[in-house]
Amino acid sequence: MRRDGKRAKNIDMEYAITPHIMPERNDALNMIELNIPQKPIQEYLNQKRKEGKNISHLAVFIAAYTRIVGEFPLINRFIANKTVYDRNEFNVGMVVLKSGQMDNGTMSKVNFDPEDTIFDVNDKMNAYIESNRDESQVNATDKLAKVLLSVPGLLRFGVCAFKALDKFGLLPRMIIDASPFHTSMSISNLASIRTNHIFHHIYNFGTTGVFITLGNSREVAKYDKEGNVVLEKCIPLGVVMDERICSGSYFALAFRKFRKYLNDPTLLEEKPDPEKVVRLVPYRKDKYPKK
Repeated sequence: MRRDGKRAKNIDMEYAITPHIMPERNDALNMIELNIPQKPIQEYLNQKRKEGKNISHLAVFIAAYTRIVGEFPLINRFIANKTVYDRNEFNVGMVVLKSGQMDNGTMSKVNFDPEDTIFDVNDKMNAYIESNRDESQVNATDKLAKVLLSVPGLLRFGVCAFKALDKFGLLPRMIIDASPFHTSMSISNLASIRTNHIFHHIYNFGTTGVFITLGNSREVAKYDKEGNVVLEKCIPLGVVMDERICSGSYFALAFRKFRKYLNDPTLLEEKPDPEKVVRLVPYRKDKYPKK
């Protein structure tokens, strides 16, 4: 039994076979560009600031994605050793730049719950950023990297060992917790360094199934209600997905709901309907004993 998921049951034959045809994640990359209207998000953030609540752009996007994970749980699946797993947690990998530095950052992850509101997400993100931005602070990912680099040859041996253990579901919990490659989704706000979005690869090592980048806002042509072509300011997203975890139509439905939440972030202020959310059951050794 893996610490971060359990083997998926009752999956379509196509998705049981596909990982054998495309065993590596970079075999199965699908990419799409999404243009998200900026006005509804900015108006929402401005209103919250008037109410004394500072919410970041990134928190809105992560809150919207967190919500669709509860409603469309298959996008939280992952492939390991040609097998489909249901993830028992939801976490997001992010890079945080050290204070006052543009070329020194750290990457780790934050755990969220599908029942989190936008305020819960924002609070967790703020705590994560505060604990990682200080140059004197070292998170679990950095500590693991320093250990592997401390002895000549240890990095090569360690990475090979981690890959082998991960393949057979034997990677220790402490390594999974420290690994930025074992996430539900990774996200990078490239607009914060004033650059455009990219289509970032998802790593063969680990379990990350989706990578999203946000880029500089831009004007996008669209038709208004009268049929006239107008320009709308949008935040472009570069989305890269592992197509093996679910169908294209399922991804499409999930991202359609994602757009809905971004067009009206107030929908994220209340807890979701419990009957519409698939709850995650974290790994516990006593509940899932080794066989």
